[in-house]
Amino acid sequence: MTQGPALALTQYVERPGIIDLGWGHPDPSLVPVDGVRAAAVGALERYGPDALAYGHAAGPAPFIDAVRERLGVVDARSPASGEVVATAGTSHALDQVATLLAAPGDVVLVESPTYHLAVRILRDHPLELVAVPFDGGGLRVEAVADMLARLRGAGRRVRLVYTVPTFHNPTGISLAPERRRALVDLAAAENLLVVEDDAYRELAYDGPSPPSLWSLGEPGSVLRLGSFAKSLAPGLRVGYMTGDAPTIDRFVGGGVLDSGGGISHFASLVVAEFVASGAYATQVERYRKAYRERRDAILEALAEHVPDDATWTSPAGGYFTWVTLPAGRDARALLAEAEARGMSFVPGSVFHLDREGGGRALRLSFSRSSPADLREAVRRLGHALR
Repeated sequence: MTQGPALALTQYVERPGIIDLGWGHPDPSLVPVDGVRAAAVGALERYGPDALAYGHAAGPAPFIDAVRERLGVVDARSPASGEVVATAGTSHALDQVATLLAAPGDVVLVESPTYHLAVRILRDHPLELVAVPFDGGGLRVEAVADMLARLRGAGRRVRLVYTVPTFHNPTGISLAPERRRALVDLAAAENLLVVEDDAYRELAYDGPSPPSLWSLGEPGSVLRLGSFAKSLAPGLRVGYMTGDAPTIDRFVGGGVLDSGGGISHFASLVVAEFVASGAYATQVERYRKAYRERRDAILEALAEHVPDDATWTSPAGGYFTWVTLPAGRDARALLAEAEARGMSFVPGSVFHLDREGGGRALRLSFSRSSPADLREAVRRLGHALR
C-alpha cells in the first residue's frame, strides 16, 4: 500500500521560532485531561450502554439540566427545559441555523469586523451577507435599523443578524448596555432574528458578563449559540442553543436529529458529569485566573513596546485584543516583517466581509501563550513596527 503524507492530529500548526498569536485556542496545559477522563468513566458507570446509544434529540436530560443550572449562574435568567437543544458547538449550530431558519437568497446582516470563520459557514449557504458598521460600543444598532429599512424597501428578505456581543471576536469589545436593549427591541418590532454567538460568556475577568441578548429579548427574537469549547475543551464538540420553544422545536424535529439522535450524546453526558461533580466551576475559575494574567501581560507589553500613536482594546473577557496601527501603516504588510522577527498575528482585513476594511488593524490572541511569551511576542511586534 502506498504511504501517503502523515495525517495531522489537531488543527493547530506549530511553527518553530514563531510565537503565534493568531490562534484563538485554549492553552493545552490548562485543559483538564484528568478531569475529563474521570467524567467519561463516571458517565459510563452511571448510564452504561445508554451512554453509547442514539441520544434523545434535544440532548440528554442531565446535559440540559447542567446547561440550565449553569446559565442561572452566569446569565440574567435560566432557560426552561424546552428552550435548550444540544449542539456540536457553535460552528455546527450556526450551520443548522442557516439550513433551517434561512431560505436561499435571504440577507444576513453581519457586524464588521466579525468572526471570520462564521462568515465561511454562512457562505456555505446560498445567502447574501451584508456588513453592518461596528465601533467602540459594538454593533451600531441604528445602522442595523437603517440597513433593514433600505433592504426591505428594495424587496429583500432580511431574516437574521449575526453578532458576537459579549467579548467580541476579534475586538474583545462587549456591546454597550443601551445597545443591547435597542437591538432586542428592534428585533422584536421588525420580526428579525438575532443570532447571538455567546462562546466567551464564562471567560469574564473584571466582574460578571453582561446579560445575554437572549435573556433580554422577547421570545422568538434571539437565538443564543453557547459552547463548552472555551470554558472546558474544544475537542469535546459540545454546545447548545437557547431560544423560544417553537424555534428550538425546529431543530429538534429536523432531519439530522431524527436520523442520528442527539448530537454528541456521549460527550454531552461527559460534560454533564463534569458539571455535576463541581469540577466545571473550578476549571472555569482556573481559566479565568490564567487568562486574566495573560490579558494583563499583553496589555502591559503593548503599552511598553508599541508606538504611542497605536491604540488597542482592553477586553474584560474572552481571548483577544484588537490593535489599530498608526496612520499610514498596513497590517498585511507588517505581518511579513513581524514573522521575520518571530511573531505572528491575524491582519484585521480577514475579519471584514470584503477583506478591504481593517487595513490598519490586527488581532492578537492571548489565550494559548504564556505571559512571558506574550511579552516577548509584543516586543518583537514593536521592533517590526519601528
